[in-house]
Amino acid sequence: MRSTIHPKVEIGHVHLRVAKLDRSIHFYTKWIGLQLLEQKGNLAVLTADGITRLIVLEESSDTVRKPPRTTGLYHFAILVPDRSTLARVLLHLLKVGYPLQGASDHQFSEAVYLADPDGNGIEIYADRPREQWEKAENGEYKGVTESLDVEGLLAEADHAPWTGLPPKTKMGHIHLHVAHMHEAEQFYHQGLGFDITIRMDNHALFVSAGGYHHHIGLNTWIGVGAPKPPENALGLRLFSIVFPHEKELEKAIESLKAIGAKVEWTGTEAVTVDPFGNRIQLRVQKA
Repeated sequence: MRSTIHPKVEIGHVHLRVAKLDRSIHFYTKWIGLQLLEQKGNLAVLTADGITRLIVLEESSDTVRKPPRTTGLYHFAILVPDRSTLARVLLHLLKVGYPLQGASDHQFSEAVYLADPDGNGIEIYADRPREQWEKAENGEYKGVTESLDVEGLLAEADHAPWTGLPPKTKMGHIHLHVAHMHEAEQFYHQGLGFDITIRMDNHALFVSAGGYHHHIGLNTWIGVGAPKPPENALGLRLFSIVFPHEKELEKAIESLKAIGAKVEWTGTEAVTVDPFGNRIQLRVQKA
């Protein structure tokens, strides 16, 4: 029997393999507006509030470029606290001339898209109030992609000097390329216990905890049966899922084991790997 995940579960951080650590630190601090929390050797930790890690960057000498059309990261999504913050982010990116890859209205959120120097996809978005999120007749959210009202959004910017992302910024969701939708559903829905919030035929699935529009997106847009990238490929090394307390973490571990997933317990956290090679750290929220 499937165990439903706790409603307060969220995505914690992403850990990326990068080609040049200094270049990536410059990008994420100067252009994105995060702060450098810690740098030690080949690792750097980035934060928005000076306490919570949002992105970990790792430079390794043996990394290789991620082959095209392989499973892994589609994008990770940085959630800003309100529409006016998103407006300031967009205005900043336009002023510095950093190339954008898109800007969309998804009905429940508004978003801009870009990529870091290693090609990792990034979404920066703001949610609309939850009472405005529309549902279809089947109870799932209406997943739409329409053009963003850029002029309307920029009108929300106060044109104050850019000072970076505010402290309440967090990792909102992560979106992955997968090889097979039925395996993705079994792992993330049956195993981890996320609820299905949007299903797009047989090519995309969105799941969440607590009625959120999605914490994890899954798609086969690069092709059904796509292979895994090499273990040392640039890009996503792991992402974390954060539980409110240890009892809920233990419940998720048992549910994953029930579907045959391997889970390694380190004493303070657990690590599992989905069927497509994506490493996931399962941990409890720090007090």
